Amino acid sequence: MANDSIVDRLRSLIVPGQRRSSLTAKGLERLRAQLGECAAGQGGEVSARTRAAKLAETYLNLDDGGRQQFLKMIALEFGPAPDKVAAAHTAYQAAVGTPGQWRAEAALRAAMRSSRIRIMTQFNAIPQGVKFLVDLRADLLRYLHDDRELAVLDRELESRFNAWFDVGFLELQRLTWSSPAALLEKLIEYEAVHEIKSWDDLKNRLDADRRLYAFFHPRMPAEPLIFVEVALTDHLAGNVQELLDVHAPVFDNRKADTAIFYSISSTQVGLRGVSFGNFLLKRVIDDLKRDFPKLDKFATLSPIPALASWVRHNPQVLGEVGIDFSLEQLAAGAWAEDKEIARQLREPLQRLAARYLATAKRGDGDNAPPYDPVSRFHLGNGARIERLNYLADTAPKGFAQSFGMMVNYRYELDDIEGNLEAFTGSGRIAMSSSIRRLARPD
Repeated sequence: MANDSIVDRLRSLIVPGQRRSSLTAKGLERLRAQLGECAAGQGGEVSARTRAAKLAETYLNLDDGGRQQFLKMIALEFGPAPDKVAAAHTAYQAAVGTPGQWRAEAALRAAMRSSRIRIMTQFNAIPQGVKFLVDLRADLLRYLHDDRELAVLDRELESRFNAWFDVGFLELQRLTWSSPAALLEKLIEYEAVHEIKSWDDLKNRLDADRRLYAFFHPRMPAEPLIFVEVALTDHLAGNVQELLDVHAPVFDNRKADTAIFYSISSTQVGLRGVSFGNFLLKRVIDDLKRDFPKLDKFATLSPIPALASWVRHNPQVLGEVGIDFSLEQLAAGAWAEDKEIARQLREPLQRLAARYLATAKRGDGDNAPPYDPVSRFHLGNGARIERLNYLADTAPKGFAQSFGMMVNYRYELDDIEGNLEAFTGSGRIAMSSSIRRLARPD
């Protein structure tokens, strides 16, 4: 078979929508043989391509149950051989302190090397192979919740992805209205914070007073890994509906002294545990400062996505901050239409949100990470909690997750490293004096 026809066939494997089937007993044996061939790694490049193509075709044609069996077979049957590891470890222990120690160490490493990764890396030989593996891990993460025997394969894939997706390999690109339409469609699909409702909405987010940056991997050039949306302003933004208003006049970016990061979206579920968001923000800040030297304030307008969840598990806090409404009433948002009730709830809800951001932890101990995922991200990147914004997101989602509250995290360039060291070392949360006062118990 000519190389061109192989390439054409391999490209067709990654196209979704194929009919999928269950894995029969006969299919299991055939799969075991296919995996064994990949683990052996015999032959040259063409052989590796062909094997990877057959294995990818097998996987893509399977239904959910079959895919889980596929992954479980790799996890359980293609790890290191325990007898070889034991023998190599004994030989290494005996060689410690002798001239043969390093050779014995190399032999021990080789014995511990898993065939699982040898199988997985062969997919790199096919077009879109890296994307195939990322999507495969997204499947794996779904199955992992109910099948912990898959954890060993997940750990190996996560480790490999951390190497493959090292920030040194990633490319930062600014996306504009002139970017390819297929890529702009991906932005609409992947936006996870504030839904892009139309092409006019997207165009507004790419206008002269906005910037949108994304990280790309060279083996996934059409797939943004993570992207950040930025508004150039002259103030600390406090209302997301105003920020996203497609009818608002375009701000003169020459007057901008503030950059507001109002949406950060990770796009690939299969890359969970691979962290490059902090590098994205640092690179974006550098790019913005180069284009707009007057910029001296960098902050977010962020949701508080787990506030309602925390209140659900700690209902007593509503009474502690002087709120008589139930969680369900607060989350529905109808109260905001009554100006007097909205005025009365302003300070109690701000105290509630401040206490949550300052004290709510995911686990016990002072060093336990914050309960809120957005807070974990920004505090872990060296930001400080700057200001709470009341009725800043009056969309149904904004009320459902945080009773309309949003928060500004401030990136003070001279303080980032100190904030980060204090947060990772002792769990200390950097916050403004106004947040600290609101969080203080009465």
